[in-house]
Amino acid sequence: MLNVSDSGVYQCAAENKYQIIYANAELRVLASAPDFSKSPVKKNSFVQVGGDIVIECKPNAFPRAAISWKRGTETLRQSKRIFLLEDGSFKIYNVTRSDAGSYTCIATNQFGTAKNTGSLIVKERTVITVPPSKMDVTVGESIVLPCQVSHDPSIEVVFIWFFNGDVIDLKKGVAHFERIGGESVGDLMIRNIQLNHSGKYLCTVQTALESLSAVADIIVRGPPGPPEDVKVEDISSTTSQLSWRPGPDNNSPIQIFTIQTRTPFSVGWQAVATVPEILNGKTYNATVVGLNPWVEYEFRVVAGNSIGIGEPSKPSELLRTKASVPVVAPVNINGGGGSRSELVITWESIPEELQNGEGFGYIVMFRPVGSTTWTKEKVASVESSRFVYRNESVIPLSPFEVKVGVYNDEGEGPLSTVTIVYSGEDEPQLAPRGTSVQSFSASEMEVSWNAIAWNRNTGRVLGYEVLYWTDDSKESMIGKIRVSGNITTKNITGLKANTVYFASVRAYNTAGTGPSSPPVNVTTKKSPPSQPPANIAWKLTNSKLCLNWEHVKTMENESEVLGYKILYRQNRQSKTHILETNNTSAELLVPFEEDYLIEIRTVSDGGDGSSSEEIRIPKMSSLSSRGIQVLEPSTHFLSIVIVIFYCFAIQPLIQ
Repeated sequence: MLNVSDSGVYQCAAENKYQIIYANAELRVLASAPDFSKSPVKKNSFVQVGGDIVIECKPNAFPRAAISWKRGTETLRQSKRIFLLEDGSFKIYNVTRSDAGSYTCIATNQFGTAKNTGSLIVKERTVITVPPSKMDVTVGESIVLPCQVSHDPSIEVVFIWFFNGDVIDLKKGVAHFERIGGESVGDLMIRNIQLNHSGKYLCTVQTALESLSAVADIIVRGPPGPPEDVKVEDISSTTSQLSWRPGPDNNSPIQIFTIQTRTPFSVGWQAVATVPEILNGKTYNATVVGLNPWVEYEFRVVAGNSIGIGEPSKPSELLRTKASVPVVAPVNINGGGGSRSELVITWESIPEELQNGEGFGYIVMFRPVGSTTWTKEKVASVESSRFVYRNESVIPLSPFEVKVGVYNDEGEGPLSTVTIVYSGEDEPQLAPRGTSVQSFSASEMEVSWNAIAWNRNTGRVLGYEVLYWTDDSKESMIGKIRVSGNITTKNITGLKANTVYFASVRAYNTAGTGPSSPPVNVTTKKSPPSQPPANIAWKLTNSKLCLNWEHVKTMENESEVLGYKILYRQNRQSKTHILETNNTSAELLVPFEEDYLIEIRTVSDGGDGSSSEEIRIPKMSSLSSRGIQVLEPSTHFLSIVIVIFYCFAIQPLIQ
């Protein structure tokens, strides 16, 4: 047995006939009692219910110490769950709450004994109670992925979400991702979910003792992506054969395709007819029908599924359909008018997309009613909508049968239906007779004339044109007013007062105007009085209102006063009543159940003069309760005197 006294330096010598060599070695014999100062038992060991734990005991001791354990005051013995390990540690399997407590390690050798104690703390296991589950959602929706746990309240829980293996940065993904819930809830909300959010979502729950996770697949379904590689395989005058490849179905099978076209004449993209009529999700080629010849077309394809209609494909190359004979005849065939010996024919021009080819023009055919021979003319201008045939043999205002067709370099198209159009006519040859004019006021006059009897030789009359002017009028200032039909009078307003006006009348038709009648003249009336009636007095007795006012004196350049108009209405009504009188007084019999508004104006040859400002007459009940009042003059009313004795007693004095 090695003892401490055996410590020392030992030398080994090796010798032969040639020489001797030495090697030295030092032997140190260590001896110490067990010591826990450098490697104590762990003060607190944590474990969850159902878990396994090893508690170590590794004291410094020379020679190696014998190890034993005590739980509290009782010696720890090996059992089905507790194993004493060769290195002095022990292991507990499937830990329960009852395993918690103090454990003491006892180390012994020939130099002494040492003890060291540690505690085993047992925590409840963390469990994911509501894990995320597989979900099937539509693009644009908002969803919540649950991740809820039960855990020991003394343990802090941290939730971390992963998407397809990458940590979701909730700060950077604020537009779509948000953590919601409390301490034990780690739910993940995804707002306005997009197609690129399809994939695996992993919720990881981390504590100081363990790490748990739960995973779920999210499938986001949306409208199909745009079809690809749209090609025009063949094109004719009215059809086009297309092919394409489907784009991504975005997790929902494609159910239908739609073909759209665009031309320089269309407003945006338009759906078109196809063969087959219905293009299901497995159809990748079709024939577009109903196209217009000689038009440039672009094509695109749109896919749809149960979620909706997807984005369209890129447009195909721009191609022109082949030319063809025109198939649309002009419409709205009309005409007439023009000069003598002319036949004017008009129509609605054919739009470019219906001309079907180059060299487009119009065929105009016409003949006198009753004739069997058609005259045929070509109009080469594609924008033309009018043709004038001139020939001295054309009888004025005679009927013609007319039809208009179309043609292009491929041939002639259809003709319109026959329409009756009349040839041009002469201007009226006669001037109206019996022209007269009279003045009605300072700003109004009336012109009269006799109608012209129509016959083919003197020209048709569609109406009359009245011309009026003053002595100093320039040609550009001559007034012109037209009346249609057989009207033989015209009232002209907006004239200057006390001014000489001349007037003349002439007939007109589609060819122009005829000769003018000899001028006649009239002087408009002087201006109406500019001063309104003043010093209005009134008295109200029962339902009788007596009014008096001063006679209005006119200026030299104003028309004499012929009388007066009293305009009155109830305060809450818009209908105005008028009473005319030649005197400076008037009597109104009205039921004064409401306030009345009254104004008075002059009447003259020159028209109505200026009105007094409105006078408010209070209703009888209001007047009775207030007694007799005198209204002071204001900016809103003329001076009003309420007469307290019968109005006709003062009438002679006023006159």
